[in-house]
Amino acid sequence: MVEARQGLNVAVVGATGAVGQQMMETLEKRNFPIKNITLLSSARSAGTVLKFNGEEIVVQEAKPESFEGIDIALFSAGGSVSLELAPEAAKRGAIVVDNTSAFRMAENVPLVVPEVNEEDLKQHKGIIANPNCSTIQMVAALEPIRKAYGLNKLIVSTYQAVSGSGAAAISELQEQTQSLLNGEEINPQVLPVKGDEKHYQIAFNVIPQIDKFQENGYTYEEMKMINETKKIMHMPELPVAATCVRIPVVTGHSESLYFEVNEPGVSAADIKELMKTAPGIVLQDEPEAQVYPMPADCVGKNDVFVGRIRKDLDEDKGFHMWVVSDNLLKGAAWNSVQIAESLIKLELVTLK
Repeated sequence: MVEARQGLNVAVVGATGAVGQQMMETLEKRNFPIKNITLLSSARSAGTVLKFNGEEIVVQEAKPESFEGIDIALFSAGGSVSLELAPEAAKRGAIVVDNTSAFRMAENVPLVVPEVNEEDLKQHKGIIANPNCSTIQMVAALEPIRKAYGLNKLIVSTYQAVSGSGAAAISELQEQTQSLLNGEEINPQVLPVKGDEKHYQIAFNVIPQIDKFQENGYTYEEMKMINETKKIMHMPELPVAATCVRIPVVTGHSESLYFEVNEPGVSAADIKELMKTAPGIVLQDEPEAQVYPMPADCVGKNDVFVGRIRKDLDEDKGFHMWVVSDNLLKGAAWNSVQIAESLIKLELVTLK
């Protein structure tokens, strides 16, 4: 256990995974007020020794009783673990911030991006959902526009990094790239979906499928973006369409957004002005100097980067925008820790 003078008892579930590791690093960097930290994982990873704030901590197997005395539990260990253990943690008085899709669309569970709908945290019943990584960066960029000029329509195409599919997908990209450069054969095993029938090359390729296809022709990832956006923004009637694509980049999701505002006569300059002071947003938009956001530049940064803002040539209320963010940070770990910070700020949890 790591001792501090005053703080919260925090648990990280899935501490040995990529997002769990980022959660721990983010807690350290933010100097989050922690009294005790408990690191939890599956039975397979239990016993692993991890460092937090310079101290070695043994990872324990996550069980219902692990959450006795925990104030905030950050979950990132897969949907089945969350479904089983998040209610158990909440029952024992912990506030769960869940990074899986298990509770996102549940009626009584707030789905929160603090820059957009922080006040929804006040309605929590013990479990708070962290949205999908591609949804988070999109709504963070759109919220200042929605507040100023309204939002009428949204079409998004994503260019998503392989880290969104886990460590195995990162290894597959790296191994395939090396093999193809060496003129060797490859044998795809992971992407687009490990549990699906077919697997395709990701190195030097793009795959227009993320998660499984639904009966309506959209993938589950695309439906997550559509449904989550409407819930976060409290706009159930907002027309939203999404096409999600996996690209051969390790970290950093990119998105091409087309959106329509309610008000006529808005200019691209007006949108850029909003972005300059928007919370959590960095404007990189100087086409004359070839300045625009790219995944290679956003890795390890908490912000959402926007650029290529321009007015549609045919629709007065239509605009195009390019949005990039680190999918493991703002798309997962940082948004989760940010929610925890908001719980303190809103006095929904008390330091001990």
